Amino acid sequence: MLPALLFMLGIGALCGIVLSLSSKIFYVYEDPRIAQVENNLAAANCGGCGYAGCSAAAEAIVSGKEDPSLCIINSKEGTAAVASIMGVDAGAAEPPMSYNMCEGGHRAADKYNYMGISSCKAMSVVFGGKRVCGVGCIGLGDCVKACKFDAVYMGSDGHPVVIEEKCVGCGACQQACPKDIIEVKTLTEKLMKFNQKNDPLAPCAQTCPAEINIPRYINQLKAGEYKEAVQTIRMRNPLPLTCGRVCPHPCENECRRGVEDEAVSINQLKRFVADYEMNSGSRIPITCAPDTGKRVAVIGGGPAGLTCAFFLRRIGHQVDIFEAMPKLGGIVRYGIPEYRLPKKVLDWEIQGILDLGIKAFTHVKFGEDFGLGSLMASGYNAVFMGIGAWKDYALGIEGEDLDGCYKGIDWLQSFSSGQEMKLGRTAAVVGGGNSAIDCVRTLIRLGLEKVYIVYRRTRNEMPANEVEIVAAEEEGIEFVFLAAPTRVIGDEDGKAKGLEYLQMELGEPDASGRRRPVPIEGSETVLDVDMVISAISQAPDPSFKDNDPHARMNDLELTRWNTIDSDPATLQSSIPYIFTGGDVATGPALVVDAIGGGRRAARSIDLFLKGKPVEPPVDSLQNKRIHESIFTSVDGIRQIKRAKMPELHVDQRLDSMVEVDLVLPEAEAHREAERCLNCCRICYNPDTDFPIAK
Repeated sequence: MLPALLFMLGIGALCGIVLSLSSKIFYVYEDPRIAQVENNLAAANCGGCGYAGCSAAAEAIVSGKEDPSLCIINSKEGTAAVASIMGVDAGAAEPPMSYNMCEGGHRAADKYNYMGISSCKAMSVVFGGKRVCGVGCIGLGDCVKACKFDAVYMGSDGHPVVIEEKCVGCGACQQACPKDIIEVKTLTEKLMKFNQKNDPLAPCAQTCPAEINIPRYINQLKAGEYKEAVQTIRMRNPLPLTCGRVCPHPCENECRRGVEDEAVSINQLKRFVADYEMNSGSRIPITCAPDTGKRVAVIGGGPAGLTCAFFLRRIGHQVDIFEAMPKLGGIVRYGIPEYRLPKKVLDWEIQGILDLGIKAFTHVKFGEDFGLGSLMASGYNAVFMGIGAWKDYALGIEGEDLDGCYKGIDWLQSFSSGQEMKLGRTAAVVGGGNSAIDCVRTLIRLGLEKVYIVYRRTRNEMPANEVEIVAAEEEGIEFVFLAAPTRVIGDEDGKAKGLEYLQMELGEPDASGRRRPVPIEGSETVLDVDMVISAISQAPDPSFKDNDPHARMNDLELTRWNTIDSDPATLQSSIPYIFTGGDVATGPALVVDAIGGGRRAARSIDLFLKGKPVEPPVDSLQNKRIHESIFTSVDGIRQIKRAKMPELHVDQRLDSMVEVDLVLPEAEAHREAERCLNCCRICYNPDTDFPIAK
């Protein structure tokens, strides 16, 4: 008995030794994060993510093969918890959502009669599909068949429609689409999407500097979906109230209806839905991605700075704005008069941006009150510089420093700031742009007896908005064309009493394409005025660079125009963590150009903060057109009168700064929206197919 017991104990000891050695030799370490991640997944083992159960999905996340948002039915909280376990930016936890890019009008014509398998993938093999449009939806619904959540269906126009409430962002529809028409993107990816050469885009959307999906928001307006229309605009432009009032709408120059008829009044429709929100009594909620923990300083609270801050905040970064003036708004506050853009409207719009969690510090000037060193010491990870172009050009003529002589932007800024203005009896404003028009229309409201605008070319060459020129004419402004000022004449007390100019004639075109004005010898003429305002152009003030003691500021390169030298596609400066946009990058330009630049800079800053190469979007369409989408004739168009912008009569507007241009009535806005052809790259709805109510 004892020998047997000892034998068994010996075998047990031997097995223990063998197992102990085996555990050392064959031990497989399992990362404890796998179990933690799995515990925060949906635990459905549905396989919708493409892996055989939640355990395999957790292992893929921990190994870095997949993002924390892999689980397609997980809650936001669960996804955020997974991101936290993995120690990545919470922004990576944004839920993806499917959306369709092809949504134009009447389907493109067929190249041939297809009699094969009813499958988009099969048809695409045959010469890319039967449709003439090479990038459009084939329309056989592979994406619908692929979706296991009934979140996609084919709409009445034969394009896929995504039901956002049902979409889980699994990507099955995207994988099924052979034309890359339907995509799955997170909020950040959608906000940072820029026009690309192969995108299905209407001509107007290609031309808009902010790249707004114009046909989509007009369609939403038609359907009475005003809130959705505002949301569509805000995916690209956070200042629709401002743009709806001051934008010269370059998009309308490429409106396809305009080839055969008057262009659709796109900007008035933007203003209609933007004003709807403001007057509704509540704000439409604006969603933001989870916080990333990164901080960005935005220098300048004008259109470019506000836009950059808006998009950076929406994609999860913390943003602080630093502004030299008492209030945010930049040139749209201090350079655009109240009768064009009421301050209460601008205040309402800016507050909506700040409400996202953006801090603003006013009365602080970069280069004087703070500098690059203090920003870096405060822990900012990147800087956006949108300080504008506030330095007026001088006329360079004798007497322009006399009492009664002013510079355009400086004068408008002083007036907008509420400073007491010293006025004369008659005034001449030199220039032909919007600032010059703003000056003369403000002066006439201040009660001057006579106001002239002096321009060296003709009315046809004036760069100001046509509607502003017409309004100035209606208000009694006298235009003096083909006139080049030579000197300001003063009296014995050093006060201006006249503006001398040479009469001009137009010669050969110059570099801008406009005919060059040539002086006529001996044609000196004097205007009897006691105020002269030069409003010929502006440039950025480079003093911020000279005043900043931080050694690194010496590396910031400027152009010969004193703009910040930056890559035009990424807006990254010669200092890698400094980005720019707006007038300080481009020189004086449109408000909507500054908005487009602010969003472009936000994309580059986001890449920089994530440690990725700061590169432009692949095949970016920036400032280019898709040749095949620009038509020289458009069939099926009837002449339908364009909506006329309602405005106060001259008799009602010259004794105050009350807003002149009014918003379209609802019925008129719908009628104007019906004029839109719902264009895409080459598709559109002819009027013959969709009659418009009279």
